[in-house]
Amino acid sequence: MISINYIAWLGFITFILIMLIIDLTVFHKELHAVKLKEAIIWTITWIILALLFNIGIYLWVDKIKAIEFFTAYLIEKSLSVDNLFVFLMLFSYFNINPKYQHEILFWGIIGAIIMRAIFIFAGIALINSFNWIIYVFGLFLIYTGFKMYFKKEQTPHPEKNPIIKLLKKIFPVTEDIANGKFFIKKNKKLFITPLFITLIVIEFSDLIFAVDSIPAVLAISKDPFIVFTSNVFAILGLRALYFTIAGIMKYFHYLKYGLSIILVYIGIKMIINEIQPEFINNIISLFIVITIIICSIIISIIFPNKNNKPSVLQQTNDNVNKF
Repeated sequence: MISINYIAWLGFITFILIMLIIDLTVFHKELHAVKLKEAIIWTITWIILALLFNIGIYLWVDKIKAIEFFTAYLIEKSLSVDNLFVFLMLFSYFNINPKYQHEILFWGIIGAIIMRAIFIFAGIALINSFNWIIYVFGLFLIYTGFKMYFKKEQTPHPEKNPIIKLLKKIFPVTEDIANGKFFIKKNKKLFITPLFITLIVIEFSDLIFAVDSIPAVLAISKDPFIVFTSNVFAILGLRALYFTIAGIMKYFHYLKYGLSIILVYIGIKMIINEIQPEFINNIISLFIVITIIICSIIISIIFPNKNNKPSVLQQTNDNVNKF
């Protein structure tokens, strides 16, 4: 068995940096609206890379670690779908042209990776130092699951965000998109554009999302390498997944309930396994998570949304589908 050491960390981080540089300098050197075909190719590419990485862990590291990675990746990927709803509504709210959306999501992903790293290491440190924190995480996940289940769809109000209010006090804001720039100068004065405002709100929403998802993944594995890599692979595929399913997300209206059940289950698992170690193993968890996701999608197809009044999300999907 090969131990996961600094060489693995260095190799993984180097690989991710190379992929991000290629993405930004080669495939998206020029701003353009991401078409469905391109989005599907990138979605499949990131899924294949994650699966190959998982196979590598299975063959050269440890079989149990491989199961932990796949389960954590699947949970993070599933929960990230809920975050895509926020992206859709924010881009619609700020009226962001599709050709600028990839640029915002790219830098949003960079910020998300940094925040996730901080959350993961802080979470593991807390668990190692204060064992009782596991019960707090478990109860928090159960609470979040119930909250997600009963939460109604709402129109976002970024103008009420305290960070946005602070930004507007520091910098003057212009409605000029300025060819995809986050900042522009007018009369020797620095202005922030709607793109930068959108980026900040997306980062803020991901921060809130991470508070829910990181404890869920920590319930699967306490290994920082497994938790971090599964998170990063799920996040990096998030942009492409957004452009791939933006037009069909409205058909999976029961997926939200499935995700809420997953959060409640993971919270219960975390508490039970702390009382009785390995009472619910990760193979069982993997099977349960996959079953819940598949059932949510099937039920959404069998029982489509009969509400004829277009929702905020549906209206946003219509705008996205125009390109």
